Amino acid sequence: VKFNNCAGNKGVRYETNSLDVKVRADGTLYAAHHLQVPSRQLLLLLTAWDPQTLGSWEAMVRFLVADKPQHNGHKPKGRKALPVELAQQQSDTLLPWRQHRSANGLRRQKRDWVIPPINVPENSRGPFPQQLVRIRSDKDKEIHIRYSITGVGADQPPMEVFNIDPVSGRMYVTRPMDREERASYHLRAHAVDMNGNKVENPIDLYIYVIDMNDNRPEFINQVYNGSVDEGSKPGTYVMTVTANDADDGTTANGMVRYRIVTQTPQSPSQNMFTINSETGDIVTVAAGLDREKVQQYIVIVQATDMEGNLNYGLSNTATAIITVTDVNDNPPEFTTSTVRWERGKHPLRWSRGSGALSAGLPGCTAHLMGQAGSRDWAGMGLPTTCTHSPFSSSQPKGPREKMKHFAAAVDYEMNRAFMLTVMVSNQAPLASGIQMSFQSTAGVTISVTDVNEAPYFPTNHKLIRLEEGVPPGTVLTTFSAVDPDRFMQQAVRYSKLSDPANWLNINATNGQITTAAVLDRESDYIKNNVYEATFLAADNGIPPASGTGTLQIYLIDINDNAPELLPKEAQICEKPNLNVINITAADADVDPNVGPFVFELPSVPSAVRKNWTITRLNGDYAQLSLRIMYLEAGVYDVPIIVTDSGNPPLYNTSVIKVKVCPCDENGDCTTIGAVAAAGLGTGAIIAILICIIILLTMVLLFVVWMKRREKERHTKQLLIDPEDDVRDNILKYDEEGGGEEDQDYDLSQLQQPETMDHVLNKTPGVRRVDERPIGAEPQYPIRPVIPHPGDIGDFINEGLRAADNDPTAPPYDSLLVFDYEGSGSTAGSVSSLNSSSSGDQDYDYLNDWGPRFKKLADMYGGGEED
Repeated sequence: VKFNNCAGNKGVRYETNSLDVKVRADGTLYAAHHLQVPSRQLLLLLTAWDPQTLGSWEAMVRFLVADKPQHNGHKPKGRKALPVELAQQQSDTLLPWRQHRSANGLRRQKRDWVIPPINVPENSRGPFPQQLVRIRSDKDKEIHIRYSITGVGADQPPMEVFNIDPVSGRMYVTRPMDREERASYHLRAHAVDMNGNKVENPIDLYIYVIDMNDNRPEFINQVYNGSVDEGSKPGTYVMTVTANDADDGTTANGMVRYRIVTQTPQSPSQNMFTINSETGDIVTVAAGLDREKVQQYIVIVQATDMEGNLNYGLSNTATAIITVTDVNDNPPEFTTSTVRWERGKHPLRWSRGSGALSAGLPGCTAHLMGQAGSRDWAGMGLPTTCTHSPFSSSQPKGPREKMKHFAAAVDYEMNRAFMLTVMVSNQAPLASGIQMSFQSTAGVTISVTDVNEAPYFPTNHKLIRLEEGVPPGTVLTTFSAVDPDRFMQQAVRYSKLSDPANWLNINATNGQITTAAVLDRESDYIKNNVYEATFLAADNGIPPASGTGTLQIYLIDINDNAPELLPKEAQICEKPNLNVINITAADADVDPNVGPFVFELPSVPSAVRKNWTITRLNGDYAQLSLRIMYLEAGVYDVPIIVTDSGNPPLYNTSVIKVKVCPCDENGDCTTIGAVAAAGLGTGAIIAILICIIILLTMVLLFVVWMKRREKERHTKQLLIDPEDDVRDNILKYDEEGGGEEDQDYDLSQLQQPETMDHVLNKTPGVRRVDERPIGAEPQYPIRPVIPHPGDIGDFINEGLRAADNDPTAPPYDSLLVFDYEGSGSTAGSVSSLNSSSSGDQDYDYLNDWGPRFKKLADMYGGGEED
């Protein structure tokens, strides 16, 4: 294979994707060992790459397998040389099914060929469908063969990535491949005849997607955090960054290399770190890391595939944040040896490195160059000497800072100045090689200044005890406050801050507490017998200051509430010994002003003690019951006197409403008894029930009358349906016809005509009263249509029965005049009904036709002939 990289091919190397075929440095391809080629062609991927520029080039190489030539150099007998085009076409054709003839002409089936993998580059631009290979059987010369493929990518998802021409056997790829989505496909090729019978065994086809560099390296994290101690030696490990490439990792497309793009800040050198190009490990490469100068480095790392070739590879970047951790290489020291602080009653604070003792102690700074919060930074010592001992230390409140505060309140009136010595040191020893003192001291003079302090109540939450019910204006106590400012001439005034019931008053000058109303222990403002009020004491200093005090009044109970009877209502049977009423009492007071209670009936009116009696159960309960054998049902007000055990005792006459009612065998009031107990007698109850029954009866009669009236308003109609009514179908003529001798009747004229036009178009004139009116008629349910009877007698009987059974039919009892009887009837002439004939004709059957033929029956059936 010839190759030219436009640079003399110096150092260019060649590789193939096959273990069977190798390539020399001059581009010569050779078989690595004895090779049995399984098909008519062999496809290889040849790669040329330059190790200096990291450039690579690829080419597909196709080997066409030719027949072995004869040793004598002659062409084989019986075979003709193929044209060049046909030979090229056959070179693209795979014959996976081979058959050979033996010397005696019999066929010998050999083992199926193994088809070499078919390589398809990903992201191909087409055009599609793109032919991959042609598969055919050498039996296609004898029979017609249909080819098909099965497997993932053909008839399994993803569907129709590959298809095959069933006649020619050419297999195509229908769309671009993506190796990252699927790297290979396993298909099976089938050959069947026109009837679907298998001609050859299925053949396995392996299709490999050749990787292209179409994916950038992706870092696992966009930001990496690492740390390294200050003063670390070159080569110290810091962190590892990792990037992944979705391309094939066995090729240059997926081989990632790392490099550092930038470092911020570039102090003390622009190359403080380096990175392993293959592993991504970041290490220090220079000395001079100092946390006090640079606390953090930001390093931009780039990952490039194609083994780091910036010209052909794809790249991506990530950020590595490297924090320089502190070591104890700086001792603490005060910048000032003596400090004065003039401030009183506030915490004393000093800062390490970036401040001073807080709020008025500037200049006393203990510089500690270590990192705040670390062990090397912590550990300021307590003062070594102090004029007094009102000071203590606390934990750091902020960066490089520690609190120094008063353990006890500092009072200007007692101490106006303090002197102390402060020492600062590290808990951790200095790093090796540091020859400096590990501690520093400073003297502090504190001057206390006087400030206006709030008055305070010496006895806050003051508790006093007294009985409830004291009259208004009673002096309870003096609740006074003390002003701690002895050197300031200030006045203190008092006022109420909280008095929920408005029971108290306070003197504004001396704090004397008096009552403004009667104190009641049973009030809702009392909690656990204690009433609580808050008072304010304020001075007139600049600025004014105030303090609060709480006064608690414990109220002792007195017997000022009479007991109340419970319950207020009850129910009892009209006969004694069936049930009783349990009664008790409630008293708002507390012991000893409550029970035991005394229950008794008053002597007036006398009927109370005559009808009722009380039985004592215990100190708090009693029973009320009937004294007589029977008491009429009703509601009774029973007065009861209840007396408590206070000193002096209080009593109250309470009335309990007792409902007396008849009871069943279980002692429960019956329904009628409950109504009677409500105040109605038996006669009243019966009268109410009779009135209800009469009212319901009147309502029912009114409804029935309305129904009948509504029914009478409707006009009764003929039962016979218009389709069956023969009277509307008789036509009027001016001549009667042949009389009884005329037997030529037309029965069709007696049937329902199709239309009423001949009636509606009749000349206006006087109509007979026995004619049915023409116009809108109420619609009645349609009776089933029966076939037209052949005999007029049957037809009339059918209409007669229908009319007799229809209560809504109008009384058309008059005879109709038939001007035309028709012809062809087998029955006798209808006109004979109006003729005087002598004979033994019996008309008694008219009585069987119902009330509507009663007139005819009277005329012809009952009397003698004239």
